[in-house]
Amino acid sequence: MPSYLASILQQFNYYKSLGEKTFEQLDDSQLFKQPHSDSNSIAIIVNHMWGNMLSRWTDFLTTDGEKPWRERDKEFEDIIKTRDELMARWAEGWDCVFHALEQVNDNNLSASITIRNQNLTVTEAINRQLAHYAYHVGQIVYIGHLLKGDQWQSLSIPKNKSKDFNEKMGMK
Repeated sequence: MPSYLASILQQFNYYKSLGEKTFEQLDDSQLFKQPHSDSNSIAIIVNHMWGNMLSRWTDFLTTDGEKPWRERDKEFEDIIKTRDELMARWAEGWDCVFHALEQVNDNNLSASITIRNQNLTVTEAINRQLAHYAYHVGQIVYIGHLLKGDQWQSLSIPKNKSKDFNEKMGMK
């Protein structure tokens, strides 16, 4: 059975890859398309995730996860202008996550940290962030799927292909 930390790393990598597989399917303009005037584009979601990742994971074990320099409201503005900027923020955010996780071990999983002055164990904080990123990556994938329509390449088991998948996996 894999350890909690190995499992968490696997899950973070999985959601990171889902985002990247979505970006690969989209042309540059689709990364900035807002499906509705009051909704976020993929670029805005990436910008928010980037700001959250830097705030939560910088000095993860020693400082409050809501850094005084974070400007959360600006994360929802149309700041990113190019695919290169989007990819740079995506990479920087995830690098911060994975670097912080290198500091976590079985001995400090139950240690207390704070996010917005709320006490959490390291495990609780990691779980909170995993859920947050899964939520936003789900939005990214959904928007990508909407924009691509029939041209979308499924990132999991394609619709009406469960039986084929199960057979491939040796299931009855």
